[in-house]
Amino acid sequence: MGEVFNSIYSVVSQIPSGCVFTYGQVAKLAGHPRGARIVGYALRSIPDNLNLPAHRVVFSDGRLCRGEIFGGEGRQRRILMDEGITFLDDGKVDMAASGMKY
Repeated sequence: MGEVFNSIYSVVSQIPSGCVFTYGQVAKLAGHPRGARIVGYALRSIPDNLNLPAHRVVFSDGRLCRGEIFGGEGRQRRILMDEGITFLDDGKVDMAASGMKY
């Protein structure tokens, strides 16, 4: 998994503040099309010393990660809002305004 995870970490490290990528976009750019699930596994396994902006990776419909991966419910949203990401009324990221095109 090391080489696969490293390719994913490389892509995630390049997501600029104020933008989000989907798990699928990260997978494709890392050379692993159809590997969105492996991106999730990789992001849950990031070594602390890498300090990657994993909070900028969201589901394709703009949903945020559930659970404790970012320090509790609502933390990912707060971090993204602090970076200027906009949200729709249903709580999803406004992908048209914030999603990266590649």
